[in-house]
Amino acid sequence: MRSSSPTPGCFTFLRRSKQDARPTSQSEVPATKGAQLPAHVPQSAIHTPPAKYQHYEPCGCGDMSLGLHNLKLADADLPPYRATEPFSADVRETIRIAIDGYAPALTELSLYIWEHPELGFHETKAAAKLTAYLESEGFDVDHKYKDLETSFKATYVHGSGGRTFAFNSEYDALPGIGHACGHNLIAVAGVAGLLGMRAAMQKHNIEGTVTLIGTPAEEGGVGKGILLERGGYKGVDACMMIHPGGMEGATGMGGVVPTLAIQTIEVEFFGRTTHAGAAPWDGINALDAVNIAYSSISAMRQQMHTTDRVHGIITHGGDAPNIIPDYTSMRYYVRSQNAKALVVLVDKVKAIFDAAGLATGCKVKYKTDRMMYDLRNNEPLADEFAAVMADVYNIPTKVAVTDYSFAGASTDFGNVTYALPACHPHYGIPFDAGRSNHTPEFTERCRSPEAFDLTYKFATGMAATGARFLTDAKWAKEATKWWKDDMDK
Repeated sequence: MRSSSPTPGCFTFLRRSKQDARPTSQSEVPATKGAQLPAHVPQSAIHTPPAKYQHYEPCGCGDMSLGLHNLKLADADLPPYRATEPFSADVRETIRIAIDGYAPALTELSLYIWEHPELGFHETKAAAKLTAYLESEGFDVDHKYKDLETSFKATYVHGSGGRTFAFNSEYDALPGIGHACGHNLIAVAGVAGLLGMRAAMQKHNIEGTVTLIGTPAEEGGVGKGILLERGGYKGVDACMMIHPGGMEGATGMGGVVPTLAIQTIEVEFFGRTTHAGAAPWDGINALDAVNIAYSSISAMRQQMHTTDRVHGIITHGGDAPNIIPDYTSMRYYVRSQNAKALVVLVDKVKAIFDAAGLATGCKVKYKTDRMMYDLRNNEPLADEFAAVMADVYNIPTKVAVTDYSFAGASTDFGNVTYALPACHPHYGIPFDAGRSNHTPEFTERCRSPEAFDLTYKFATGMAATGARFLTDAKWAKEATKWWKDDMDK
């Protein structure tokens, strides 16, 4: 993925390539000056995660493509739980009006988060601001959700039964360039979805539960993966979030496409030090092992599938030119089309590390962190979302849940899609040519009026999709069955 930031993710630039044949287990805008961190934010505020979380690896977000996926739906008044198609225009309108009404307050909230960038697991100001606002709106809020300091869960229940639909908010920033991936927008998109659905549930007497899960450390630590392991999504029947991006020709449009699975590998080579000039023959050069490994991985790329990615750095290459290094280390990110294919690719990379150690006489030690799964969007949820965007706003959304032609990014929301029916649409906001996500220029774009306007429109589409999931039992079962069938592939 192209990025000026050392943190992997989030968007790739729009490109066309041949689709991987492997089966899956499943307008121009004026230039702006590069954004800087606000003057009142010291550089020391941008720091690494706490030691207890450092084994959770950074991840990327998704990428998007453009197009039109329009379902022809007519207006209909849909009582709760009646399996009627098409869905109620009245419910959609209630959601739209509610979110529009909250827009000024949400924009103020988002700007605060933008002005106070915090890295993953350190989003104390963002979490405090979000939860204070939610409590002021009357929601029950669970602070430090599942023992994560900056996670939270806000809930609204209407009636005594029904299904549970969840939204996710992200609010962590990037090192040195702040909110260059639009998480200040994602944060309030989740809040908007929650507010919009509550308004619809109250006005139209829709039974069920809507919840917002604040998920820390998307960029710095697989926060959703931790929450899943701790039961943070237990009882949730379906989940959604949206993500902004800057894509050529796709401003104001939406896309629902997959992303890649990712695994981090850290490798260490242990040799024997000696004086490089006086007695080099007495040493075992750990830097040679790094060189062989790096070159071998580069050679392997010729035989890799078009959807595979292996990219890394040398994290330690020695201490002085006249000393044969006895210790070196590397850090790699390995991505593939799906979790099953990623396991195979990771084994190939490990074999290269072992071979480099064997060739040089070095001992090899490597570790892999938890896998971040590929994004497997739920097609019924995606279709409904696209229909809402077309019907309410005349905004085209490309739904291509198995098209990996544009895939190159990764997200911890992929883990959520393996656990329950879920959908992660993207939407294009104005950006400077060639300066999309993870650039300082995009940081500035993520506080523009156009970005906020589009965020609330796409949040409306997300909330309307959630409302249908609560009201239309037949369609909700179809979405759940689609997910189960997809997991069985």
